[in-house]
Amino acid sequence: MLSPASSSPELEPISPLSESWIESGTSTYYRAGLALFLVGFASFSLIYCVQPLLPAFTQTFAVSPANSALALSLTTAFLAVSIVLSSAFSQALGRGNVIFMSMACAAGLNILAMFIPHWHTFLATRALEGFVLGGVPAVTMAWIAEEMDPKALAQTMGLYIAGTAFGGMMGRVGMGMLIEWVNWQTALGLLGLLCLFCAFGFILLLPPSRHFVAKKGLNLNFHVQAWCAHLRNRSLLRLYALGFVLTSIFVTLFNYITFRLDAAPYFLSQTQISLIFLSYSLGMVSSSLAARLAQRYGRQSIVILGFIIMGLGIACTLAQNLWVIILGVALITTGFFIAHALCSGLVGATAQDNKGHATSLYLLFYYLGSSIIGSAGGWFWLHAGWLGVVLLAMLLVFAGIGLSLIKVSPLHQT
Repeated sequence: MLSPASSSPELEPISPLSESWIESGTSTYYRAGLALFLVGFASFSLIYCVQPLLPAFTQTFAVSPANSALALSLTTAFLAVSIVLSSAFSQALGRGNVIFMSMACAAGLNILAMFIPHWHTFLATRALEGFVLGGVPAVTMAWIAEEMDPKALAQTMGLYIAGTAFGGMMGRVGMGMLIEWVNWQTALGLLGLLCLFCAFGFILLLPPSRHFVAKKGLNLNFHVQAWCAHLRNRSLLRLYALGFVLTSIFVTLFNYITFRLDAAPYFLSQTQISLIFLSYSLGMVSSSLAARLAQRYGRQSIVILGFIIMGLGIACTLAQNLWVIILGVALITTGFFIAHALCSGLVGATAQDNKGHATSLYLLFYYLGSSIIGSAGGWFWLHAGWLGVVLLAMLLVFAGIGLSLIKVSPLHQT
């Protein structure tokens, strides 16, 4: 059994400026926590707001379910590429500035999307939105790793992940409910406006960086060496693979369950389908709970538990009873956020330096899983229906458990 994360060598304070870290319980900590919650909410609501709209896209633009899923897959694909680049730019421009500009530009593009009548132009806008949003996830995780007291690192990462869970939930649920009153185009615009306000709230609340050291210019050799060094780190490489598997399972299931519930024998409305995404509230709780469970039972055990819970949830979705399917969605969400909160929090702690580069690579793999497997799931849906999607997801669950069992620090070793 693993000892508490706070006793791990990689989590011990190593900076001579440790007294200037943001400590849990202080007013600065609460300001930072609210700012991080806002950025998590805004970024993930913008990314995933199209997920409950996929059936509407098939009707409006006369495209197949697999093609409609490109509205999300292209966003996350360009996000994955941009994340790597943004970690380099943030070294020169500063963390907070990059996050703010990314949020503001993405919100503006979401507003612009409401006026676009053509499918391919709409996809291009979504792809560009994903690209500009790349300045948010990796840079935010790097800011947390640099500025927060290591003792509060898991707790703070859990708060940010909770914000992403809330954003993912409200992006999906809000869209589904709004289109009962307005068309989906207007709903996209209203969400963009809300997220623009979140961007300004974030930049006003975020405490100034104390440990960030700017590196002027874009030294390509420096960035390539930093990324290569992290990719040679077996501990980080395993975390990157886990991120890929986790989001592959989660996004693929949520993409195509909307089509299953939209069809016979359920024929649920968009509002009814979107209400199932209220299960994201469980993610807000489980992501915060994950760190405490890991301290008591060990990180490896709890990450494996997360995959097992996801597997049980996937099995439940094979039932015909709607309430059992809803239970399955809740279990999938709970298990995902338990494992993701631990794996993402460990990236910054494992990387000894250039933490922005380390987190950017984690999120590169994370969003590549969403894009590649999320799109490939359309082939399984088309040729084998929901059973095909479930078999794909189950294979990935077993792959995740296998990765978790590999004896590589820091997940296995303290």
